[in-house]
Amino acid sequence: MCGGEGTRLRPLTFERPKPCIPIVNRPSIAHLVTHLANLGFTDIVITIGYLGDEIQKALGDGSLYGATITYVPEKIKLGTAGSVKNAEEYLNDAPFLVVGGDHMTDLNVLEFYREHMNSSAITSIGLISIEDPREFGIAEIDASLRIRRFREKPSPGEIFSNLASTGIYVCDPKIFEFIPKDTKFDFAKDLFPLLMEKGYQLNGWLARGNWTDVGNPAMLRAAEKWKLQENATTSIAGTLNVKDAHITGPVRFGDGITLGAGSRIVGPVFIGSGVTIGENVIIGPYTSIGENVLIKNNAKIFSSSIYNGVVIGANTTISGSIVDIDTIIGDNCSIEHNTVIGPRSVLRNNVTIHSGTRLWPEVIVPEKSIVKEHMLNEKFDPRCEGS
Repeated sequence: MCGGEGTRLRPLTFERPKPCIPIVNRPSIAHLVTHLANLGFTDIVITIGYLGDEIQKALGDGSLYGATITYVPEKIKLGTAGSVKNAEEYLNDAPFLVVGGDHMTDLNVLEFYREHMNSSAITSIGLISIEDPREFGIAEIDASLRIRRFREKPSPGEIFSNLASTGIYVCDPKIFEFIPKDTKFDFAKDLFPLLMEKGYQLNGWLARGNWTDVGNPAMLRAAEKWKLQENATTSIAGTLNVKDAHITGPVRFGDGITLGAGSRIVGPVFIGSGVTIGENVIIGPYTSIGENVLIKNNAKIFSSSIYNGVVIGANTTISGSIVDIDTIIGDNCSIEHNTVIGPRSVLRNNVTIHSGTRLWPEVIVPEKSIVKEHMLNEKFDPRCEGS
């Protein structure tokens, strides 16, 4: 399911859908399809809506991943269950796995599928224990794993469990009898309560491993952190020109990288091809740097995502932030934690961006500015709440 506009991730989603936001320099959906195909789920149906062409460009026919991908366009917003109903003709032969297109996970969903096949449930829901379940559907299960209660986004006093729905389901095709055609209809808000009311069995599957839906910048950074942790060794894919620098792995280098004297990289870090790093630069753990990035002398980057074509000025510090493509950041700037900078923005010298701030695409921040709130661009929708 890849229909949402990703408004909570703006400015990163004005020109790409959520599933195409890069994580360690690959579209997030490419990581998901790779994982599914490795588990044997090679017949994949993707429902697409907002900027769906970009998803098709990213994945193609699936052959690169050892899979076959069928795309089903969604002409109007149909909700989660409605979008799956829209693809019914491809899914009505056997129980099928449902995964959100913006999910990042290493869960063994093959085990999940097999457990469902050995049960009498019409649908099984992947559940995972989380610290704060208020933004998720929650479930109460019994010792047989049957779901006894389910509530979507509970309020205080309604949080009877911290078992949150992952939005990963195994469904029997019989569910299509309960989903209206061409109507907005959600799994959690509409279908599951209806099935339970009618007495159908829903089971829970207790997931173990990493999972997140990439719904906001903090979740995006969390997903990238654990993807970076998967890399256990230092590797170089081509040439690396090093001048008396210090590298503490694991670090993955692309081709044609220059690393200046006195600079230090402490992994896990990913650095794309064509990157030039000046002298006395420090790049700290959990950082991903895209292709053709220029990082000037004495810059400091910690736990951040720097996308393709970015320029980072001398003596600039970036901490826990995301910088989108072709942005230019001047000298002596400070980009504080949880900042998101949209594509092709320009920050002049001596700029400070306060924590939690978002800069819309193509904004220009004057020299010596202190930015304490979102900077919008009238050419782009100002909303950053919602899907």
